[in-house]
Amino acid sequence: MTERILSASAALSEALHEEMKRDETVFILGEDLTAHAGLFGQFKGLPENFPDRIIDTPISEAAIVGVGVGSALTGMRPIVDLHFSDFVTCCMDELVNQAAKIRYMFGGQVKMPLVVWCPDGAGIRAAAQHSQSLEAWFVHVPGLKVVVPSEPADVKGLIKSAVRDDDPVMFFQNKNLFSRQGPVQKEEYLIPLGKAAVKRQGKDVTLICYGSGYYLCLEAAKILAGQNIDAEIVDLRTLKPLDMDTVISSIKKTRRAVTVHEACLTGGFGAELCALIQEELFDLLKAPVKRVAARDVPMPFSPAMEDFCMPKVADVVEAARSAVSWTASR
Repeated sequence: MTERILSASAALSEALHEEMKRDETVFILGEDLTAHAGLFGQFKGLPENFPDRIIDTPISEAAIVGVGVGSALTGMRPIVDLHFSDFVTCCMDELVNQAAKIRYMFGGQVKMPLVVWCPDGAGIRAAAQHSQSLEAWFVHVPGLKVVVPSEPADVKGLIKSAVRDDDPVMFFQNKNLFSRQGPVQKEEYLIPLGKAAVKRQGKDVTLICYGSGYYLCLEAAKILAGQNIDAEIVDLRTLKPLDMDTVISSIKKTRRAVTVHEACLTGGFGAELCALIQEELFDLLKAPVKRVAARDVPMPFSPAMEDFCMPKVADVVEAARSAVSWTASR
């Protein structure tokens, strides 16, 4: 197995090149794709290599996703680029009322192989309308799959699986992760949707995360290790379908858990995890499950205020310390 160090953008571009060479029904549509190769360089080289399958569209998210739904129904495998995840608010009917429900309403007689690419998250000083993390909305919609990768290797393996899937997939990738670098296998590989990864072994507390939350947990685990707290990190990678077996297995070992995500606290996916954990493991828990998330406010443009509103490594450290000390105090 040969590994190289690639950015998440390069890993994505490589994956899309492979999938478009493999399957001529795969194509990409969105705004300004040929001029800029995507806002984050994720489509680099694709317009030159597949000029008839990279389609620039008018500025209408409803129309873009509508074309994606229609083409998926007729045998194509479209990838829709929405620029920013915030713009899904402009095409909710196409996604929630059509794409998510068509296979069910047609009794499985049709497929809906649609990938909706949604760069999300804050931290780039883009203010309230371009900084949201909306993944929990779509986890709530039956019929949609929701993927949130963190490392470049996961980006490549998961996007390939998403493109080949016969159901609609919402693919959220944090804007700050496109430039992140990491080892990526050169040989072809796929990561199954619905399979989490234990990315750090530990015995004292389980940190459950996805997307940008993974890097908060990684740094927090290093700090906690210096305080004699051994944290295990579970990167979910896919929120729907959810690999609850891996989560349960980890918490059975540590008996404490902290959920970490960049989305707002109230109604965030961390709350769903807390409910599932207490239903399955209530008698085993040594402390209440803690949540780390962004504050429940529209994301400010001011750099100082944006930083104040976002979750931080120190928040994860404190939550983990609280879980461990709660046990010790009883």
